[in-house]
Amino acid sequence: MEDPDNNRELTDGIQAPAWMFWKRRRFQLVFMVALGFFNTCTLRVNLSVAIVAMTNIERMRSGQNIPRIEAFDWDAKTQGHILSAFFYGYALTQILGGRLADKFGGTIIFGIGTGGSGILTLFIPFAAQTGVGWLIAVRVVQGMLQGLGFPSTGHIWANWVPPSERTRVVTFAFTGSLIGTIFVFPASGFIAEHFGWQFIFYFFGSLASVWIMAWTLFIRKSPDKDKRISETEKIYIMTSLGTKENDKSPDKQPWVSILTSKPFLAICLAGFVEDWGYYTILAGLPTFLKTVLDYDIQQAGNYSAYPFVAMAIALPISGYVGDFLTNKGYLSVTNVRKLVTCGAFIVQMIAMLVGASIQNPAGIICCITLSVAMGAFAWSGYLVNPLDLSLKSAGVMMGIANCVAAIAGIISPVAVGYLTPNQSAEEWRIVFYNTVGLYALGTFVYFFWASAERQPWALDSVVY
Repeated sequence: MEDPDNNRELTDGIQAPAWMFWKRRRFQLVFMVALGFFNTCTLRVNLSVAIVAMTNIERMRSGQNIPRIEAFDWDAKTQGHILSAFFYGYALTQILGGRLADKFGGTIIFGIGTGGSGILTLFIPFAAQTGVGWLIAVRVVQGMLQGLGFPSTGHIWANWVPPSERTRVVTFAFTGSLIGTIFVFPASGFIAEHFGWQFIFYFFGSLASVWIMAWTLFIRKSPDKDKRISETEKIYIMTSLGTKENDKSPDKQPWVSILTSKPFLAICLAGFVEDWGYYTILAGLPTFLKTVLDYDIQQAGNYSAYPFVAMAIALPISGYVGDFLTNKGYLSVTNVRKLVTCGAFIVQMIAMLVGASIQNPAGIICCITLSVAMGAFAWSGYLVNPLDLSLKSAGVMMGIANCVAAIAGIISPVAVGYLTPNQSAEEWRIVFYNTVGLYALGTFVYFFWASAERQPWALDSVVY
């Protein structure tokens, strides 16, 4: 990367390969964000496993559990309300999270959202025993706190990550969420079996509490506020981003311009489409494997993890591919964003069509795994895209876009339930075909509307 003022090569001055993240403050921060995403994912998902043990009345009566812990007589409808409560809160505070990050700093809001959600997790056993309404209330507030966290990362990246590293850094951080998804299911099952469901929440709540203490001690808002960063790395980051010492976030945002911007609307639709497919698989795959493919519960649980393991592997690869194509000048940033996002949607569309058409169980699982894994490439496109349009509006844009995407997380499981009342193969084909249609729509709109050019309404004037 060159300094636009004097054409000299910019360097962070640190004589160590990039993989030694502990040598560079910006990479230390990215690693801590990845751990934060790991925590938010486990805090979000652990109830999905715990609720099985919490409502296993027959097992409690037979004395099979090791500790004597209360089970709850919640019907399927009540369980559905409990599990969906988180996403109502999560969708509610996305835009607010971006705005608060602009005002107070992304690191502060991300810490509050993740740490607060972790502390509340410690109180879930008490809330459940107090009454289902209290449990739902705690989950809504947890969702609200985590809703603040995701968009605040837009402000973090805008202050800490040079453009040449942006795609791989952001996708690496998101890997934390996938590792959390892979880890939380077997860990929660083991804890419930040997210690009781209450300790699921004590364990993951404690992990998040340790994380927030480390985050508060070692992470700062921006390079110019960080006493642990070297002078050369600070200059490298701030020069590459075009920021100055004590540069302030804007008090006002160009809301009308943002909400009527075709490139930004393309990001919102891409997020909705990808999350629809993601949550359809996340929520429905175990049931599909058991009822349609006739696997037992243990097999269904094991096979359900395969797609997310594949996505965790693909995510850092997608980030390096995006930055490689851009930094080598093979494609413009706009074309890279379109290539990885639309290319991923097309492969997902084909995989879903094939999976809906064949009868072989192994082939269907492979198609579903490929579809979910390709989501990693879509993430490295549209999720990074707000930083291209405007650094100083990235937080609020990520908040709005993730609010739209979160709606898919609310609607998709409900739609699957309505479309599959008998859990037949024909009904599940309709689910797959609907998802294919959304992928096609997302491909069309993102290809024609998306852009990585700094927008005329952007509050930051530096162009690189």
